[in-house]
Parts: sequence; structure tokens; C-alpha cells
Amino acid sequence: QVQLVESGGGLVQAGGSLRLSCAASGRTFSTYFVAWFRQAPGKEREFVARITWSGASTFYSDSVKGRFTISRDNAKNTVYLEMNNLKPEDTAVYYCAAGVRLTIRDYEYDYWGQGTQVTVSS
Repeated sequence: QVQLVESGGGLVQAGGSLRLSCAASGRTFSTYFVAWFRQAPGKEREFVARITWSGASTFYSDSVKGRFTISRDNAKNTVYLEMNNLKPEDTAVYYCAAGVRLTIRDYEYDYWGQGTQVTVSS
């Protein structure tokens, strides 16, 4: 069993930066793949980025590639999402998810956090 808690969201101006954290409980967290998803009002949840258990491999959606960076520190049971050059269209609730499959499909992740709001003003 893994419990995830996101933090770091907030209000930022366009062009600004935020770093989201996803803190996990559970001794086996280091064996899980982790992803970030986001959901804007009135829209479906969409994949943002994912990282392998070792952190050696990452993958991003085209909409955030080059601006966002996902990383993890297994010693701290934490995954991060560094977000730079934020745009108003990045406004959403951001969720981290953990699972045993390396995938970008949200339904294949087993554990989810409660989400953290990111709002980017123009």
C-alpha cells in the first residue's frame, strides 16, 4: 500500500516557476513507477510526465516537454515536478500517481494523491 501527498501548488504569473512534490509512504515506493497528471476545469485528466523506479528514464507530454522536469529521490520517498516558463494553459489540479506499469494511461496507475492546484495568471 502506498499513500501519496502532493504539495507545492499555488498561484504564479505566466513565465514563472513552481516545484511540486509528491511524498509517499510505504517501504516499497522505490519499486513503483510514478507519473504526474493534471486536470483542468471541464477537461479530462491528462498525462504530464512519468519516471521509472530508478529515475533513469523519463517521458513527457508534448505540451510540457522542455519546460517541466520530473525527478525522484527514493531516499526521501519523494517525486518532484519542476515547472518552468509556466503558461495560463498549465492551470489545473496536478496529481501524482504510482503503479507497477510504465505507462501514460491514468487507469493503469494504482495509487493517487489528492491533488494540488496550480494557477497561472496571464
